[in-house]
Amino acid sequence: MTRETTAWDAPGLGRRRFLVLCAGTGLGTAAACTASPSRPGHGVRRPESERDAPGSADWRLGATGPPDAVTGYPDRVSVLPGESFGLRVSTTAASFRVSAFRIGWYDGRQARRIWTSRRIPGRARPAPRVLAATRTVRADWPVSLPVDTTGWPEGAYLLRLEADTGHQRYVPFVVRSADGAGRTVLLHAPATWQAYNRWGGASLYAGANGAYATRSLAVSFDRPYEGVGAEKFLTYERALVVLAERLGIPLAYSTGTDVHRDPGVLRGAHAVVCLGHDEYWTPEQRAHVTAARDAGTNLAFLGANTCFRRVRLEDGPDAGDRTVVCYKTSYRADPCYPSAPARVTTDYRLPPGADPESSLTGVLYEGYPVDAPYVVRAADHWVYEGTGVRAGDAFAHLVGVEYDRVTPGAPTPGPLEITAHSPLVCEGRPSHSDSAYYTTPSGAGVFATGTMRWVEGLLAGTGELGRDHGMDGRTRAFVTRTTENLLRMFARGPAGRHAPPPRADTRAVYRG
Repeated sequence: MTRETTAWDAPGLGRRRFLVLCAGTGLGTAAACTASPSRPGHGVRRPESERDAPGSADWRLGATGPPDAVTGYPDRVSVLPGESFGLRVSTTAASFRVSAFRIGWYDGRQARRIWTSRRIPGRARPAPRVLAATRTVRADWPVSLPVDTTGWPEGAYLLRLEADTGHQRYVPFVVRSADGAGRTVLLHAPATWQAYNRWGGASLYAGANGAYATRSLAVSFDRPYEGVGAEKFLTYERALVVLAERLGIPLAYSTGTDVHRDPGVLRGAHAVVCLGHDEYWTPEQRAHVTAARDAGTNLAFLGANTCFRRVRLEDGPDAGDRTVVCYKTSYRADPCYPSAPARVTTDYRLPPGADPESSLTGVLYEGYPVDAPYVVRAADHWVYEGTGVRAGDAFAHLVGVEYDRVTPGAPTPGPLEITAHSPLVCEGRPSHSDSAYYTTPSGAGVFATGTMRWVEGLLAGTGELGRDHGMDGRTRAFVTRTTENLLRMFARGPAGRHAPPPRADTRAVYRG
C-alpha cells in the first residue's frame, strides 16, 4: 500500500470478441501437464511424484503467544537444494523444535512435512539495534540451528518454530531452482515482505512512532517478520503455489532477490509468475525479467503495484544482499543522488531516471485504498474460457486494495488488449482498474490482473485468511478457472505462438 504516492490520469470505456483454447492441445486436463523428469547437472527437480506425496494436515499455525514467545529468521533468503543455512531464534521457552513444511497440493492438504529438528535449547535474545543513519532495525542474533536441506525438494516452505510452551510462529523460506528451462517460475517477493515488516519498530513505511517521517530508509533481512511471521506469503502467494502444483505443470521456484543476482533460472523458462504483491524491484531484477520476456518467456502479474519501487540490495554483516534500500520521497538523501540517477531508490516513474513500470507490466499503478467490483470486458478472451462470463459481468470486491490501469500517455507495449475494465472511486476520484494482455515480437504473452486481490480471490468464501473482503464462492470459481487457463496456456511456451493475438483496443476504451 502506497499512501504517499501520486497517480497518472485518464478516463473511458469499450468491448471485444471470443476465442477459446485450441482443441486437442492436451491442456484440458492436469494429467497432460505433469512435471518433467530430472535432468542431471541442473539441480534437484521436483519429482513427478512430489505433487501426489502424502500431505500433512497439521501444518497450520497454533497459538503464537506474546511477541517474544518464539520468533526467528534465516540468514539466507533462499538456498539451492542440498545447501545449508542458519536459523536464528529467540524464545522465552526452555526449548524449541523446528518443522519444515513444503507448500503444495498434496491431495488437498496443501503442505507436506519434509523435516523436523531435534529439540534445541531456548534463549531470549537481546533487543534489536538500530542503525541511526538509515533507521535500519537489525536483530543480529547468533545461529541457533544450522539446517542442511539435503533431500528437500525445490519449493516454497514454511518453517514452523515450535516452543515447548506450545507457542508457534512461521518463518518463510524458499528452496530455489537452479534451472527453469521449460518450466513456470514462481517468483516470490521477499523484498516486498521486508519493506512492510515492522518487527523492531520500523518499516519502509513508518517508524516507531507510526510516522512516515521516521520510517526506515533501509530494512534488513537480519530480523524476524512481525505477527505470525509470514503474513505476506500467506496472503498473496501461498494459494497460487497450491493451485499451480495441483495443475501439475512443470514448476521452478525463485525470488526477486535471487533473480537480481543471477538470472539463470529464467533462461528458457516458459513463464514467470509474479504473485499478489511484488512492489519492490532492483533495476537488475527488472532488466533480467525484461530480457526473459524479450527472449520468449511469458509473464503473469497476478497483483497490482508490481515493480513500482526501485530499490538497491546491499550487504549485511555476514552475507550479501541482506539490506533493502529505498529512500522513496527522500531520494535526494540517497548516496546515489545525483551521480547515478538510474540507481536512486524512489518510484520507477519519478525522476531522476524515470522509467515507469508500464513498459514491462502494460499497466500502471494508480491508487489505494479501493474496493470495487471486477467487471469483465472481453468475455470472449481465451483467459476467461470456461468461466461462463459475459461482457459486463461483475465480481464484487475483487478490485482492491490497490489497483492498476492502462494509462494513455504512459509507455506501454503493444498491441495491448484490455480484458476487464472496472469502474471505481478512489479517495473521491473516479477511475478504472484494468486487466490487460499483450504479446511481444518474441512471442511472449504478458497478462496483468490490475488488482491486488487476485490471489486472495483463490480463497474467497473459505474464510481461510480470516477475511474475504466480501468476496464469495462465485468469485473464487471465476478467479480459479481464469488462473488455470492462464497458467496452462503460459506453460506451453510463448503464448503468441499458441493463443489468439490481442486486439489493440486501448483507444476504444480510453477515448480522447
